[in-house]
Amino acid sequence: MRRTTLITGLIAGLAAMIVTLPAGGTAGATERDGSRDVRFATFNASLNRSAEGQLVGDLSGRDNAQARTVAEIIQRTRPDVLLVNEFDYDAGGEAARLFQENYLSVGQHGAHPIRYPHRFVAPSNTGVPSGFDLNNDGRTVTEPGTAGYGDDALGFGEFPGQYGMVVYSRYPIAHHRVRTFQRFLWKDMPAALLPDDPDTQEPADWYSPEELATFRLSSKSHWDVPIRIGRHTVHFLVSHPTPPVFDGAEDRNGMRNHDEIRFWADYVDPARGSYIRDDRGRRGGLPPWEAFVIAGDLNADPFDGDSVPGAPQQLLDNPRVDSRFVPESEGAAEAGAVQGGANESHRGRAAHDTADFADEPGPGNIRADYVLPSKGLRVAGGGVFWPPSDDPLSRLTGTSPFPSSDHRLVWLDLIR
Repeated sequence: MRRTTLITGLIAGLAAMIVTLPAGGTAGATERDGSRDVRFATFNASLNRSAEGQLVGDLSGRDNAQARTVAEIIQRTRPDVLLVNEFDYDAGGEAARLFQENYLSVGQHGAHPIRYPHRFVAPSNTGVPSGFDLNNDGRTVTEPGTAGYGDDALGFGEFPGQYGMVVYSRYPIAHHRVRTFQRFLWKDMPAALLPDDPDTQEPADWYSPEELATFRLSSKSHWDVPIRIGRHTVHFLVSHPTPPVFDGAEDRNGMRNHDEIRFWADYVDPARGSYIRDDRGRRGGLPPWEAFVIAGDLNADPFDGDSVPGAPQQLLDNPRVDSRFVPESEGAAEAGAVQGGANESHRGRAAHDTADFADEPGPGNIRADYVLPSKGLRVAGGGVFWPPSDDPLSRLTGTSPFPSSDHRLVWLDLIR
């Protein structure tokens, strides 16, 4: 009875007005002020740098062109709860604070400032030395800045924290209930797709037993960040699985990508998540009465690209996930039609694409970024910030080289 009451109360607590957005994918402050929808978003903003501390330096002033572009995209779309992927981690959260104070809180090119009173950062596995030869090239590289260092790190990165992530929120974060899974070992996932060395007869032996005893599943991390919306909580389940490329016949990155996505599929399924243990030692997944939103750059398209077949379907077809509404944009449809190359053979709808990758030799534009709610939450709408070329705001995405990122911000509106 208590579980039913909680679910009913949450659904009722998320009931309100529906906001209609223009086709170009923008939402100015006047269009959202007074509305009662809650906008969840993800944006791989490519705010990563080549050296430790460089992002803090770039954000210490207010004139970094890329940061201004990223901030303006956020100001134009105005998410309430936002995951930013590829945002270098620093232990003091200085970069996250500076981006708020010097960019988000400052109107960019006529856009209204946006303030997030709450944010969350935590360590990433990227650039953390493993002490092992993980790419099996005969060298164990442990010195940051040395060629091959990133390939032997627990997650690819040239220094600890590169390609990290940050959550910004207009609503309070229940910090005492946050769960992180940075140190969860890949081998501890039942039936894990551990890569196989094609040059040996032993199965699943790309990594030695000693390596598997320390090798972590998350290339960055997985976070369960509870967001307090009124009297109710929505768990923001965020991650950034490794790209399923930059490897060999063993497909070690493709398999890791698959299992990083699978982690959330198991976490929200009470029958499958009992093996999970967080960084504080607490076991189990998400209770079935809890609402959630899964978000991030999953680096996997349902139909196209290089991921293991079925990787994103682990979430899209999950009985606890409502994947019926697919955010789209006019700009993505236009780009797919005019850029050619790999896009010409794609099976997925171009309007659903969220990333503009190389067209020759591929993979072309794909759906890589997702915002997926739990069933029972009511979806008012959503979109992808990818304006068509005749929209003045197309300057924020443009053509290569990108002024901001090769990914687009994706959002979903839940009725409150």
